[in-house]
Amino acid sequence: MKGITIRHLALSFALTTILAPLCQAQLQMAGDWQGTLHAGGAELRLVLHITAGKDGALAATLDSVDQSVYGIPVTSAVLKDSKFNLTVDAVHGTYEGTVNKDATEIDGTWTQGQPLALSFKRAPATPPPAEAKPAAPSDIDGTWTGMLNAGSSQLRILFKIVNTQDGLTAKMQSPDQSPVWIPATSVKRTGSSLTIEVKGIGAVLEGKISDGLASIDGTFTQMGYAIPLSLQRLKD
Repeated sequence: MKGITIRHLALSFALTTILAPLCQAQLQMAGDWQGTLHAGGAELRLVLHITAGKDGALAATLDSVDQSVYGIPVTSAVLKDSKFNLTVDAVHGTYEGTVNKDATEIDGTWTQGQPLALSFKRAPATPPPAEAKPAAPSDIDGTWTGMLNAGSSQLRILFKIVNTQDGLTAKMQSPDQSPVWIPATSVKRTGSSLTIEVKGIGAVLEGKISDGLASIDGTFTQMGYAIPLSLQRLKD
């Protein structure tokens, strides 16, 4: 019996010795990391929140600060030696990076259609902004949909407009690319003219509201490319 006990203790000690460095490395990754993604004319600040479980397994969420999108679930976060990998199914993105010796910086590549250089450094996270207080709906409140014809491809575009005590707000979705709604930076209306700016993706919608409030016809401009866009109001 004593021999069995000793062997079990020896095995347990060996496993602890092997797992301890691994768990310690995983624990060092816990915290908030901030980086900036440069995509054409747009700059997107990203904040990565990493937590480590008792078994060393990593979990994470991602904030896109300039798009006002917070808490995007990270499907998997894996650290092996100094290699760090993320999979974010919600936005069809992946990240492959290398962690420095002090675990203070990650240099790597973000891929979401095309690879882009992205480095993360430890930094305090930016808290989500306070939600605007609701107000009586305007005459253009609701969801509007249209089709962008970009060469050989067609993309559905949705705009959801909501009036608040601080004025009109909007968020945009391209359902053929991602289920994520991207809040607009600003919404300006002068009479029948409407301008919605989404700085996070370097896009601007400039349109005219029809007399019957059934359509908004104008131009969608992104990264210097202007494409005609006609939006129709969706019924609830």
